Amino acid sequence: MRQAPAISFSRCDPMQDKASLFIDRVTAQETERILPELASLLHACVHDGASVGFIAPFTMDDAERFWRAKVLPALTSGERVLFIARQAGDLAGSVQLVVDTPPNQPHRTEASKLLVAPVFRRRGIGRALMGALEIEARSLGRSLITLDTRTGDKAEPLYASLGFDVAGVIPGYCRDPFLDRLDATTVMYKRLIS
Repeated sequence: MRQAPAISFSRCDPMQDKASLFIDRVTAQETERILPELASLLHACVHDGASVGFIAPFTMDDAERFWRAKVLPALTSGERVLFIARQAGDLAGSVQLVVDTPPNQPHRTEASKLLVAPVFRRRGIGRALMGALEIEARSLGRSLITLDTRTGDKAEPLYASLGFDVAGVIPGYCRDPFLDRLDATTVMYKRLIS
């Protein structure tokens, strides 16, 4: 994969330093092979309070069903791109780039489901995954990335530090994963200038 500053975007090499962080773009076939790891990642993030579209109770079967039913078909058809992060050989995170946009939005793409395992947080993994996503968006000729995140969530300052601007806040947008309340979401965007 392409090289970016301060992070290796090459395939994981077990002979390399085990502390290294590797970001890989994975195919549908590779995704199928690591499905249990991806399900565990999603399950851990939801149970840690991540607002990524799921509510409790949320089982491992629910997590695997998401990857199998929603992500795999989109990867196979080319509607999404999936990046994973590995550190010390363990799956530490993932992010998806949605490239299936309407005909009047061929310049836009969407960042979706940035997940970093709770035990791997605060190590720059989310930043590295978003860097890979941005490189891919640029390589596809996209000039705008959009995303939404729960207002006040830990990810919101990360996105701002990466150059995302706030388009607005939608109150009562989604249900909290555990509590019987509705949370607001912040819609953000980043213009990619070549």
